[in-house]
Amino acid sequence: MTASAVENVPASVITALYLRTKFLHREAERTGIIADLLRGHASRNGYILLLRNLLPAYQALEHGLERHRDSPMLGALAGFELARAPAIEADLAALWGAQWSDDVPLLAAAGHYAGRVAKAAAGDGAKLLAHAYTRYLGDLSGGQILRRRLAASLELRPDQLSFYEFQRYADLDALKADYRHALDNAGALAADPDAVVEEGAIAFSFNIDLSRAVEAYAPSVVTAAEPDIPACG
Repeated sequence: MTASAVENVPASVITALYLRTKFLHREAERTGIIADLLRGHASRNGYILLLRNLLPAYQALEHGLERHRDSPMLGALAGFELARAPAIEADLAALWGAQWSDDVPLLAAAGHYAGRVAKAAAGDGAKLLAHAYTRYLGDLSGGQILRRRLAASLELRPDQLSFYEFQRYADLDALKADYRHALDNAGALAADPDAVVEEGAIAFSFNIDLSRAVEAYAPSVVTAAEPDIPACG
């Protein structure tokens, strides 16, 4: 590697992930159901379908982090206990009712995304860093903006938005900074940081594909009967 090339290497894996994915990140915000939600144009059914189809990817991510809990590289990340899958399940029950897992369809794009995350957990699990970066830092950043948009445009109650609540942490800005630092530390231990960075681009591509699939299918979702939806309180 030449001296000039060394000078161009980002200071951290997280910086490299940001630089590699910033245009994909922008595309994700302008594509599919996510774009509709951010503009306040999406339906309640569309949001429910999105949650249902994000769930398998979170389950795969959280299973992978738990599997590597004793790893020097991933153990600290697992220790944050940011698991979103239980919150997604609670929101689906509050939004749809107890039969959400039977009634709300899983799309092929959800299976492809979850399969990719599961594959990233193989071996030393280093590629999980890219998916943790994409999902959890996204939930702590743009996810908080989306939460406010959902509350306003779809009139969702707090018990229907627990996905965006990190109840163990009082200061989300501090949590985000601490998690970025932990990701950086983990990235420094990765045997192939370039592969982690490229996995970040792949993760965004799967998110974009899922967003488009949800937008296309959402009009087909039939709303659950109101009596099946748990009352607030």
